[in-house]
Amino acid sequence: MKERILVLGGGFAGLWSALAAARAREVFDADLEIVLLNDTPWHSIRVRNYEVDLSDTRVALDDVLGPVDVHRLQGTVTAIDVRNRRVDYAVDGVARSIGYDRLVFALGSRLARPPIPGLAEHGFDVDTYDGAMRLNSHIADLNAAASTVLVVGGGLTGIEAAAEMPGKLRVAGVTKPRVILADHAPRIGSDMGAEAMPVIEEALRSLGVEMRGGVSVTAVDAGGAMLEGGERIEAATVVWCAGMRAHPLTSAFAVERDRLGRLPVDPTLKIRGLQAEFAAGDVVSFLIDGTHGCVMSCQHGRPMGRFAGHNAVRDLLGQPKLPLAIGWYTTILDLGPWGALYTEGWDRKLVSSGATAKRTKELINRERIYPPRSGGRQALLDAAAPTVQTPPVKFG
Repeated sequence: MKERILVLGGGFAGLWSALAAARAREVFDADLEIVLLNDTPWHSIRVRNYEVDLSDTRVALDDVLGPVDVHRLQGTVTAIDVRNRRVDYAVDGVARSIGYDRLVFALGSRLARPPIPGLAEHGFDVDTYDGAMRLNSHIADLNAAASTVLVVGGGLTGIEAAAEMPGKLRVAGVTKPRVILADHAPRIGSDMGAEAMPVIEEALRSLGVEMRGGVSVTAVDAGGAMLEGGERIEAATVVWCAGMRAHPLTSAFAVERDRLGRLPVDPTLKIRGLQAEFAAGDVVSFLIDGTHGCVMSCQHGRPMGRFAGHNAVRDLLGQPKLPLAIGWYTTILDLGPWGALYTEGWDRKLVSSGATAKRTKELINRERIYPPRSGGRQALLDAAAPTVQTPPVKFG
């Protein structure tokens, strides 16, 4: 039987791991089977889930994997047996398993949902395509009297969701939308740094978004949310955007995880202390430039995937593995109709804002992070080379 590289997950890290493994197989002329196991037939452009129109935010995995001879399995991973190199998964309630010679674990992250009363029953989110579609459908059914939306979480996702929300409400026929963005931190966008915060606040104010810092939600119901201290916010819609955690199956590996549940890997993306297991994307933690820890973003997930898939093949063939190091870091934050914000470096120095930064954001969200639209075999393989892209373009 052919030796098998098994990739778990079809997100940014998983898809690019599979493509990179296919490329390395061709480079080394190796007779290997490459399998990607995912719970849906789609690669979701997850970072666009806050948008109004989600019609272009999914790519059929078969359109990308088929041309490079990667086999796709659909199912939900339920367990990982490192000792015997097997993965259990379920298909329509039927238990199955598959073995591997090298594994790339790339099941990504999930929205952190604390046990707040009513949150699971009444809260909305933009964590997944299905969740985002549920939110958009709910908003489309609102009437003018149900005009208040409370977005909880003042990080990047919460800001982007709140900035887009007034427009979503107006499309739904709400003439006087009220959007509140709340966070436990004293100021919205504080993680973005001193130069960015005033820009974020200016943009949100211009869009009519109310900012509430220093608050915590204690309960959610169909009519709104209770805050710590007893205040109540009446809202027909509560959108939860407060924090992310690595996929819970990181617990299958006998290694110490960080506070976000992420796995320790070395710069080649091999899980530290293990023999045949690699990981990439939101499930891993390592110093991406030798000093700063990687972040849960497609900015890091995509190159991690390219190196993890490539190195899984190299490792199986006894070839030296390539270390990943990314010497630059940018943050491009969408601010709805107002524009966007572009910062450089870990200290987040402001580069551009408004319409200029929006051009960069749209280039990223609609082109840069997609697999080649042509679907051609060579274009897909070329895009999967274990290299680090240059920073996103800055428009002057």
